[in-house]
Amino acid sequence: MTVTVPTRQLGPGGPEVPVFSLGSWNTWDRMDFDDAVALIRRAHEAGAAFFDVAHYDLGPHAEQATTDLIFGRAVREAGLAREDYLLCGKLWLWEYPRVGFAGQFTTSLERIGVEHAEFAVVGDYLEPIDVRRVVDDVQAEIAAGRLGAWGVNNWRADDLVLALDHAEREGLVPPSFAQLKYGLVRRSMAEGPEYGELFSSGRLALQASDAFEGGILAGKAVPGRKIGADVGGIRERIVAIFPEVARIAAELDATPTQLGIAFCLANPATANVLFGVSRMAQLEDNLGALALLDRVGAEAIRSATEGLQLDQAVRSDGVWA
Repeated sequence: MTVTVPTRQLGPGGPEVPVFSLGSWNTWDRMDFDDAVALIRRAHEAGAAFFDVAHYDLGPHAEQATTDLIFGRAVREAGLAREDYLLCGKLWLWEYPRVGFAGQFTTSLERIGVEHAEFAVVGDYLEPIDVRRVVDDVQAEIAAGRLGAWGVNNWRADDLVLALDHAEREGLVPPSFAQLKYGLVRRSMAEGPEYGELFSSGRLALQASDAFEGGILAGKAVPGRKIGADVGGIRERIVAIFPEVARIAAELDATPTQLGIAFCLANPATANVLFGVSRMAQLEDNLGALALLDRVGAEAIRSATEGLQLDQAVRSDGVWA
């Protein structure tokens, strides 16, 4: 399939990025090394060489995975120069500030074998955080040349506004995007009034993540890998609604994954959809979402999937407790 992935701006003043980004927990250690190399080459060929790669070593992610090491080897074996792809890392808050960003990011970049990342996502949290210190410490990574821009992952909306305001007052680089759980069934935060105002006002862009609920909405009722938090306790309902997702997709002459990605991109706030693929066929299938969106149109996709949302009871301001 000859496909060129389009680009959108990742936040105010941010760079143009492909609307697809590849990466999730353990993406690269779930496949043969040669397959990983081929997948990276194909992503580059399609214009989707935007990779989300993290070092999982803190808090609930302290699993010491080798996925980042494998990616570093694979991207070099694929023949990509550093300027041929975009890289997004993670900055964890689980043991912050005891474990600071400088040490975290230096280690993460060294494991991949690079000196900088275009982006980083500051992870989610359960306990209150010193928002101003977080912004200041991210700025230090930018000043050190290790980082270009940054976003947040499932933050409380009031903390995010505080971060934006603090950066503006102090002349610092603000977060430019929010990586949120968003897709056919989870819409509360991304489409709610708090985040919705930030998106519509142009202060922030949306990076949709976990759109397939770890593979459930791609047809895997019992995924064989880790899945993100089940906010609102709706996972059983998600499994139960998959046949309806498949029915709607079939009516549109598409696959469920194509429908899920096209739905995310139908929202003008969405700059990028982050997904994990471990087989070439999955990437090719996902690329078909672009043709679906062009053929059917954003309004029709939104209309056809209107009844699939399941997280109406989840607070839209990011307070999950």
